[in-house]
Amino acid sequence: MLTAIKPKSRQIISATRTDEGMVFKSEHEMIRLQVKTPQIMRVTVTPLESFSLKERPGVICDDLNDKYDLSEVADSYVITTGAMTVRLNRHTGAISYESGDGEKLLAEDPYTPRTFEEFETYRLADGKQKTRTIQTADGKKEVIEEPLKISTGKSYHIRMSLNLSDEALYGFGQHEQIVGSLRGRTVYIHQANRQIAVPMVVSTKGYGILIDTYSPMIFRDDEKGTSVYVEADSELDYYIMTGGMNQVIRNYRLLTGKAVMLPKWAFGYIQSQERYETQEEILKTAKKSREFGIGTDCIVLDWISWVEGEWGQKSYDPDRFPTPDKMIEKLHEEHIRFMISLWPTMDEQTSDHREFAERDLVLPASNVYNALSGEARELYWSQLEKGHFAYGTDAWWCDSSEPFTPEWNHIERPEPSRLFEEYCQEAGLRMPYEYCNAFPLYHAMGIYENQRACMERESLESPEYKEKRVCNLTRSAYTGQQRYGTIMWSGDTAASWETLRAQVTAGLHFSASGLPYWTMDIGAFFVKQGEMWYWNGRYDDTVDDKAYCELFVRWYQLGCFLPVFRGHGTDFRRELWNFKDEFYDALLKANRLRYKLMPYIYSEAGKVWLDDASMIRWLSFDYVSDRNTWDITDQYMFGDSLMVCPVLKPMYYDEDGVQIKHPDTKRSVYFPKGCDWYDLYTGVRFKGGSTVDVTAGLDEIPVFVKEGSVIPMCEAALSTDELGEVTFHSFGDGECHYRYYTDAGDGYGYEKDEYTVRDL
Repeated sequence: MLTAIKPKSRQIISATRTDEGMVFKSEHEMIRLQVKTPQIMRVTVTPLESFSLKERPGVICDDLNDKYDLSEVADSYVITTGAMTVRLNRHTGAISYESGDGEKLLAEDPYTPRTFEEFETYRLADGKQKTRTIQTADGKKEVIEEPLKISTGKSYHIRMSLNLSDEALYGFGQHEQIVGSLRGRTVYIHQANRQIAVPMVVSTKGYGILIDTYSPMIFRDDEKGTSVYVEADSELDYYIMTGGMNQVIRNYRLLTGKAVMLPKWAFGYIQSQERYETQEEILKTAKKSREFGIGTDCIVLDWISWVEGEWGQKSYDPDRFPTPDKMIEKLHEEHIRFMISLWPTMDEQTSDHREFAERDLVLPASNVYNALSGEARELYWSQLEKGHFAYGTDAWWCDSSEPFTPEWNHIERPEPSRLFEEYCQEAGLRMPYEYCNAFPLYHAMGIYENQRACMERESLESPEYKEKRVCNLTRSAYTGQQRYGTIMWSGDTAASWETLRAQVTAGLHFSASGLPYWTMDIGAFFVKQGEMWYWNGRYDDTVDDKAYCELFVRWYQLGCFLPVFRGHGTDFRRELWNFKDEFYDALLKANRLRYKLMPYIYSEAGKVWLDDASMIRWLSFDYVSDRNTWDITDQYMFGDSLMVCPVLKPMYYDEDGVQIKHPDTKRSVYFPKGCDWYDLYTGVRFKGGSTVDVTAGLDEIPVFVKEGSVIPMCEAALSTDELGEVTFHSFGDGECHYRYYTDAGDGYGYEKDEYTVRDL
């Protein structure tokens, strides 16, 4: 007969209060509880004899709070902070959390709260690996054929099992599917082209969890229970934050750093496409935008600024871009900034790559620089400074910042579980396995820190030098990346109404993960149908298909009410004048609306930095007591005062381009309880708690103002540099209030209190 092997006991055998918090030991594990603030508790659990000292770049707050009460009650140790009560079961080590008023928030499974499974990690062996280079729409990729591996030591697969109650969950980064609450879902939390991993989740019960790991994860909530699985780490390290949903975001920023201010121009319209090929083409596009009266603050040069065949080289092809400094100077004269596409990959034949290879700063079996190395980040910037920043470039587009996307190596779309495994293998053999999700954080860190250091040097040498805020449009993110002037976007999407609907929830989940600046490729990146699974747009005739034109207009209107407003894509030219008649008129109207609202938009951005606010958020963040808001996926708050209700289904043409004979130009809007609402354009009042069908013609996006609000506005302009006088519009019968933020619009004077806040 088989003999059962007894597991290690979870019975707590010692409890010690130290300068580093409370430490509890059992045969199974060691648990440390640290009070960071009354609303934030850090929990670290390890099966080892000591806690890890490894680098954790996301969380930067080292503060500890020793003002808490510790007691023993029945079978538990109880820590009370005033805002939170934490109970640790002495028999099982399971932890539960309550709010300051005693409401149950969250509990680990009472019998098996955590498991650790040891396994061996590997990296690619030194020397030549057998690889092949493939060309994808996402750039050139090095694919390993037969990996030669060597051991790098031990790590743990970790699982934390949870007991949840009646609540909705949001966050864990950006998801490609249309997803409301994450309850009942399996979420694979790893980087991909259309997916962003952030290990942070927020509950309608008013708490949040930040798992401080840099490994891929899986969240699972199904009939078998709820768990968070960490692929590889030496310990489980997480933070419980309380205080309400918006306060959880503030607590996240307290732990991981404030979101810096973007330059004001970054909130204007950014014109991009795949791709502008010459200096002359860029200048003509800028001139034509002015002639058409289209507000434009930035134009983007996508890939292949370099000489043909020198992929990723940080330089210009002199035949196509003979005088980049003059090109940028002319754009600046038109109040248009310049952004350029950068890649972490460099062809082995380029001088940039050779510099990295000579210093062993390239990730193995790839042409990707090792962003996890400080030396490599400095070298990357030195090339960037010489090849681009010296010409006056204003902003960066750090594309492919994952930088491994194995899903793009397939013709058919992989299953999510297979993709998770492939990502762990591809990234884990090239980077430290426990840091597979961290590349975009380090990449952004290098751009931000080195640009700011460069600007400090230049200002010392030239006192009249005008510094620029770092502005980095990048495709992936991780914990704390809001510190580095980054804007994320939803990747290379494909055109369909379903994709458009998914953009709303993608942005809202991302914002709920604590990072405020997000955008998308207006109209989708891929519009036509291609062979590969990702090139699956439905509109081969592009602008000659009125069905697509209608979809593009609705996409553009949604973009008008996102933190960053940006058009981009392939398959046809993306300038607005390529659209005709009523479609062009609707696009121009939305463009002008964006600039009319710029005083409000920039003021709300100021609150992101000053108050740790979010620019876009689920309705439940502000109206959690109204249960109807928990699963609304097609309305959201834009700043403190505006509720945006985009049109997400066709009204005039079906997807085959056939005109709908009797178009229904209404959309249903739910008005959350707690206040009344006013139509932004007409001032018509709607009662909170009601559902109303409102008019939403082709040139209309329904937007409503919360009662008691003041909205600062101005006349439309061609750029944020040219905005006129601000007027303030009140909505409500009683007192109306607004906190209006202004600053210089660029530079870092705001960090030295060089800003103005007016309480209106």
